Amino acid sequence: MTNTIACVEKADVILVTGSNTTENHPVISAGIKRAVTRKGARLIVVDPRRVKIATFADHWLRPNLGTDVAWINGMMQVIIAEGLYDRQFVEARTEGFEALKQVVAKYTPEYVEGITGIPAADLAAAARIYAGAKVGNIVYCMGITQHITGTDNVKSLANLAMLCGHLGVEGGGLNPLRGQNNVQGACDMGGLPNVFSGYQAVTSEEARRKMEAEWGVTELADKPGMTVTQMLPAAHDGRLKALYIIGENPLMSDADIQHAEKSLQHLDFLVVQDLFLTETARKADVVLPSKCFAEKDGTFSNTERRVQRVRKAVEAPGEAWDDWQIVARVAGRMGYAMPYRNAEEIMDEIRRVTPSYAGITYARIEEEGLHWPCPNPEHPGTPVLHKEQFTRGRGLFHAIDWLPPAERVDDDYPLYLTTGRVLYQYHTGTMTMKSEGLMDRAPESFLEISLRDARVHGIADGDRVAVTSRRGTIHLVARVSSQAVDGTVFIPFHYAKAAANQLTNAALDPIAGIPEFKVCAVRIAPAA
Repeated sequence: MTNTIACVEKADVILVTGSNTTENHPVISAGIKRAVTRKGARLIVVDPRRVKIATFADHWLRPNLGTDVAWINGMMQVIIAEGLYDRQFVEARTEGFEALKQVVAKYTPEYVEGITGIPAADLAAAARIYAGAKVGNIVYCMGITQHITGTDNVKSLANLAMLCGHLGVEGGGLNPLRGQNNVQGACDMGGLPNVFSGYQAVTSEEARRKMEAEWGVTELADKPGMTVTQMLPAAHDGRLKALYIIGENPLMSDADIQHAEKSLQHLDFLVVQDLFLTETARKADVVLPSKCFAEKDGTFSNTERRVQRVRKAVEAPGEAWDDWQIVARVAGRMGYAMPYRNAEEIMDEIRRVTPSYAGITYARIEEEGLHWPCPNPEHPGTPVLHKEQFTRGRGLFHAIDWLPPAERVDDDYPLYLTTGRVLYQYHTGTMTMKSEGLMDRAPESFLEISLRDARVHGIADGDRVAVTSRRGTIHLVARVSSQAVDGTVFIPFHYAKAAANQLTNAALDPIAGIPEFKVCAVRIAPAA
């Protein structure tokens, strides 16, 4: 996030897109609702489902799946054509505006309506509201990123925020809501194949030399490794022989689960390190039991870049270890000693090699966390990014044309499927499905479908249905819902017995490597 969670309550216009905020990020959604109901903020929600947060909105815009670049370009076309953009910000702090202006010129509201289904007048009204805000805040989540054009979608939202000068200001910004509790921290620590900690490129000789000196090694690899969406195909083809999976359950979370399972079967050796015996762990040659957050000391970096302490509250069961202890012991057995005594020593090393974390110590975050970048021990942290300038100097507009999703509906597969989460379950259910109370609330998967589509396909509320894509079939209960809209059905991805990702398309964003979880074509029928 460029801004803090609290900033959402300081905005006078909030644009939420690709986020079922009420169910997926309930604490943040409470802030959005307070901004609207108590502080007079105006809310625009752009989502293919009539999600709960849309009931608080001035405008709910319903786009066809996979058309985000088109409606964002459409908003910018209105803003530029009507002279509503922040000329001073654009001239002083950005570049590439003329190229953007040329590309978006054809995305008139009428043209965009033909692509997205959003009524032209509604799109234009929303554009004027966002451009007219004193402080505009954009909130988005995986409904924006999990597409073959996910990177383009994010760049387009950045274009919109820059165009209206809503970056670098208290209450504004471009604010992605992370999908899990330490996704930000994992990325910060180099949990990506192309960077060291703090996003220092492995291709940078300076970064490699620094790491080599700290770790006492020579000739660190200068080529990026594989992403998870490259690893599984490599395992399937025999190019990858062994895999070590920590805290991940790809046999539930990966697109096209059947292919993922076949890929893991081709490995010579599979290790899984996790809290519970997940679907993936059951396939492993070795399972290493690790501690949960309440059983260990350390830090988490949350969605607003705030680095926070976590402290051991309870004893771990059995022979579970801290994740770092397991990794360090495995490294030692492989010939490289990691003689850390505790998590604080690891944090000290992080500070030495990571410029954005250099000023963060356990002592400084004893009571309250700090936002990175925090480059030295005297620095107060950076709650709001880009106040004076962007990391590259001037912000760069990206002129982007809309591309359709990888899979379209047809006579054989006439409905679009999108996937997501529900309030009472979390990710692949590794923890939440151990809770009786949560299972009472959300015990099984379901197909959310509109009344019209249910009638067309001969389905009643509560019926068992078969849902089929080009990759597989699952059986589950139909739920006729006012949240659903005609032409699009929704399935939560948490449930192994009716795994939505048996259906989803593994087509990838060519830049980020993220599968297109949010769009695929399906057909439905009453279950035999």
